[in-house]
Amino acid sequence: MPTALRLTLWYAGIFTISSLIAFIIFYFSIEKTIRSRTDDDLMEDVEELAVLFKEGGLSELNREFNEDIASDGTDKVFFRVIGPDAKTLLSTDLSAWFGLPPADSVRDSMPEKTGFSLKTVSIDGYQYPARIITAFIGDGNIIQMGESLEESGSFLKEFRNVFIVTVPVIVVIACLFGWFMARKALQGIREVTAAAIDITKGDLQRRVPETGRGDEIDILVNTFNTMLNRIQSLIASMREMTDNIAHDLRSPLARMRGIAETTLLNDSTVNDFKWASGNTVEECDRLLHMINTMLDITESETGILKRTMTVVNIANIINDACDLFQPLAEDKNIQLTCCSKENITVYGSIQHLQRMIGNLLDNAIKYTDKGGSVTLGLYQKNKRVVINVSDTGVGIAEKDFPNIFKRFYRCDQSRSQPGSGLGLSLAQAIARAHGGDISIVSAIQKGSTLTISIPLHTSS
Repeated sequence: MPTALRLTLWYAGIFTISSLIAFIIFYFSIEKTIRSRTDDDLMEDVEELAVLFKEGGLSELNREFNEDIASDGTDKVFFRVIGPDAKTLLSTDLSAWFGLPPADSVRDSMPEKTGFSLKTVSIDGYQYPARIITAFIGDGNIIQMGESLEESGSFLKEFRNVFIVTVPVIVVIACLFGWFMARKALQGIREVTAAAIDITKGDLQRRVPETGRGDEIDILVNTFNTMLNRIQSLIASMREMTDNIAHDLRSPLARMRGIAETTLLNDSTVNDFKWASGNTVEECDRLLHMINTMLDITESETGILKRTMTVVNIANIINDACDLFQPLAEDKNIQLTCCSKENITVYGSIQHLQRMIGNLLDNAIKYTDKGGSVTLGLYQKNKRVVINVSDTGVGIAEKDFPNIFKRFYRCDQSRSQPGSGLGLSLAQAIARAHGGDISIVSAIQKGSTLTISIPLHTSS
């Protein structure tokens, strides 16, 4: 069953049931009000009759009875007076009031505390019951007065009939209202579904408009659009990465093919073949290095390396890195300075942290001219470990900042040096896999400072 139809039935059912409950409450409220008003009228009439009896006796009561009977009719109202000896002293025509209790039983049933009683009784041959009041009016005499409830009963019956007639109308209105509300409630979901269908057909620019109401549908739409933006960004990145990989693979493969073709077509000696083999091995190593770096980046981004994380003394990694790259710096007449404190620990992967710091140091030395300097620093700040790699090299233009951490991206200043453009991408992936990030401050011909911040490990 479609969701819209289910919601319509729910709305219609709730609306109809609510209307029935409201009618029942309203009906019984009206009935209670009518009953209360009838009882008040009877009590008021009995009090007036009691005053007339005290002032004029039975003759005055008889005159009043005759006037009321003349205006209302003997089938609508009756009166009778019962004396202390349980005999009827005065009464109107009771022929229409079959089933009234005898006079002696009326006296026996009178409550002594209240001095009056109110009852609803059914009269043989009449559709509607009657409301009867019995009360003492002085000198041990009892007056009994009955009034037919035909008028109020007819009103309540008409009220019931009107409601029965309007129930189908209420159900139809409830269904229409429920259908409208269901369609309105599901509008956002239909738009999301339509967008998803368009996207499966290749329209990645498709978005669902937000209503601005801030309800659950709007949250769903916002989340869906955010997901689409993310998917589109990932697809664009994948396409760019695929293009870059194809480009970077094509160059070494072309070089290997060229070396092999040249060696085969010429009258090559054994030394020529050895030279060709050596160059081919170097190109293969370059390709393997690029592929392994790509795998390391993917491994870091997918969270796989978290399985190998342990408590690591990052200061030891800094010192080992300085010792490893010191000969390379000396060959280029570059001053390499390390500033680190002892026993600063993080929770991470030793191999990946070594790779990250090694990549940054290698880049810093590679792009720093002779006579320059490279500084590797380590310190704590706000429960985080901060690693700085500063150099006095060629620097990076500010326009390149948004792209330098993208895979295969190489600045103009770096194209003169060998490399794949994956070093900073790997460093960023490793930093983020450790719960941190990497940032850069640089200026052309003034040098660069790369800053890594990762959480400090505490024993608690």
